[in-house]
Amino acid sequence: VQLVESGGDLVQAGGSLRLSCTASGSIFSISSMGWYRQPPGKQRELVSLITSGGTTNYADCVKGRFTISRDNAKNTVYLQMNSLEPEDTAVYYCRAVLATTQRMGVSKVYWGQGTQVTVSL
Repeated sequence: VQLVESGGDLVQAGGSLRLSCTASGSIFSISSMGWYRQPPGKQRELVSLITSGGTTNYADCVKGRFTISRDNAKNTVYLQMNSLEPEDTAVYYCRAVLATTQRMGVSKVYWGQGTQVTVSL
């Protein structure tokens, strides 16, 4: 199983970016997908999650600015980030909780390699 992120970039404050993450491999089912981020010198933190049924969860600091969505047919999750602030600068990691075809009854957490988002003044 592999999670591949894309969309990170350098953007000015107030700008927008759209991150994408696609899961591939021997996937049986995905229960949730989402995004975490790790700012420089800080711990990794939750940004947003979405379940297979479409239930979403956001960190307070991104509510109203970020929107998570998911294409179940493509095993892909998106994060639309608007009104970006310098404080949003971080490596953004995709996370999926999924079961593989080899172990259909066991869900595990998988992580992507991360994509850098830098917001300048």
